[in-house]
Amino acid sequence: MRRGIFLGAGIVVALGLASYWGLTEPSVGSGAEITLQPRTPDLANGLVAFNAGGCSACHAVPDQPDRLKLGGGLALRSPFGTFYAPNISPDAADGIGQWTEAEFVNSLMRGVSPRGQHLFPAFPYTSYAHARIDDVRDLFAYLKTLAPVPGKVRDHDLPFPFNIRRNVGIWKLMFFDRKPFAPDSAHSAQWNRGAYLVNSLGHCAECHSPRNFLGGIISAQRFAGGPNPEGEGWVPNITPKGLSDWSAKDVDYFLKTGQTPDGDSAGGSMVAVIKNTSQLPDADTAAIAEYVKSLPPVEGPPKPKKAEKAKAGG
Repeated sequence: MRRGIFLGAGIVVALGLASYWGLTEPSVGSGAEITLQPRTPDLANGLVAFNAGGCSACHAVPDQPDRLKLGGGLALRSPFGTFYAPNISPDAADGIGQWTEAEFVNSLMRGVSPRGQHLFPAFPYTSYAHARIDDVRDLFAYLKTLAPVPGKVRDHDLPFPFNIRRNVGIWKLMFFDRKPFAPDSAHSAQWNRGAYLVNSLGHCAECHSPRNFLGGIISAQRFAGGPNPEGEGWVPNITPKGLSDWSAKDVDYFLKTGQTPDGDSAGGSMVAVIKNTSQLPDADTAAIAEYVKSLPPVEGPPKPKKAEKAKAGG
């Protein structure tokens, strides 16, 4: 009797482990099915993808003025630990100099590294998955033209169990939507261009949306702002609920200059974002502005009440 119980328990455990191993296998839905036909890269388009994606905002070496020195090292704090942006310069030893084009595409669009491991979703492949493959290929070609930056970035600082990459496979099953961007024929070409940039390369929802306790974006409050994932401050609501006083021209001007309609200026991590969006073609910032202003107004999570000031002498 007891032997039968132990045998049954062992079978259940073995089946559970087998299921876990199968569901978390990086090759499942990793994008291995992507085949890349030969083509001549468009470096000008690669530059647009670079700026739209805000690559330098995270991957430029901190505390130096050259936004094209992509040696990484920026600390990205989160409720799950601290991530460190990797070196994506063409350095052969420490960057992506030895990556193939297919490995780069799989990393950006499927969240799978060249070593066949899940990438943590602090890297916004959940948005990049909606990009056009040719844009990602052009981005890779553009990155290869930049100067190599030597220097290996330290490992992420994540506590157990968040440091187990295999677990990301379960997270992907729950939150990773790989559907390609589909233009909406009910809207103009400019609106569709804005929708594409915002929801793919621009990955605006990654910062401007509240997340659940597992780190997945709360779909019903997409773009509605919320707590800064790094733990300090509040990320603004960019639906018309938060930008009710802004016109599309105001949004466009902000993306170019960082200046708000009331004369204030961008702060925090948005400063680095503006350095990228300000380099985009005028047609693209106008398209982003048109799309953002067309979003339905969504009420975001309530901001925490400020602590009452201590009374004098208290």
